[in-house]
Amino acid sequence: MGVEIAKAALDAGYNVVATGRNPEKVAKAIGETGNLLVAKLDVTNPADAEAAVNAAVDRFGTIDVLVNNAANFYGGFFEELTPEQIGHQLSTNLIGPMNVTRAVLPVMRKQRSGHIISISSTAGFVGYEYCSAYAASKFGLEGWMESLRFEVEPFGIKTTIVNPGFFRTELLRPESMTWAALRIEDYTERNAELRPWWESMNGKQPGDPAKLAKALVAIASQEEPPRRFIAGADAIAEAERKAAEFQEQINAYRDLSTSLAHEEA
Repeated sequence: MGVEIAKAALDAGYNVVATGRNPEKVAKAIGETGNLLVAKLDVTNPADAEAAVNAAVDRFGTIDVLVNNAANFYGGFFEELTPEQIGHQLSTNLIGPMNVTRAVLPVMRKQRSGHIISISSTAGFVGYEYCSAYAASKFGLEGWMESLRFEVEPFGIKTTIVNPGFFRTELLRPESMTWAALRIEDYTERNAELRPWWESMNGKQPGDPAKLAKALVAIASQEEPPRRFIAGADAIAEAERKAAEFQEQINAYRDLSTSLAHEEA
């Protein structure tokens, strides 16, 4: 996804700072061009984030748009994921974007403008079996972003949460996925069904990352960008299902919920 976003922004004539743990790999994937800066960035390392931001400002003078895109996937049942694995999931998908945003915000506050885009997932508003750690990281990302919006709007900084469905990115490739390290007998049968399904989805996701990248560039150029962008027909279907379920639960317990006010003597 990150490579496609960088290419789309470059094609649109923007200056781009593309980052990754392996800058040589990033540069090779995108290609050389005058308005591209490649910087080393491990999002779990705050020092890396600060160095990348300083390099961006030194080269281009400003940072107008930040796209928080780095992610990985720890698949498996909650009980079979070790505390360390869950910690790694949260460190990359939640704390990582926080680290980068913390480094960028002083620049955007100073210029009284900016746009922070964070890539979430349908797993940011719907929980799925085998996705407990991943969903926890994305639900957390969304709570942080929704709250951050109110904190930074007074400085002219916009925020957008992006909820992609299944897009044909590297997320489900073997090098990006880590499976639960523990084995509990009660989960054996369902593991035998679910893990092959997730593995089989790699390379068969319906969404086109290049099209999503162009959509994000279009959104970033808007004066009033959306606070949330549901990306993909499958994501829209899930969002509509979740909204209907939410409304159903509200209605089912409305009388009980509205009877809980403190009664003054």
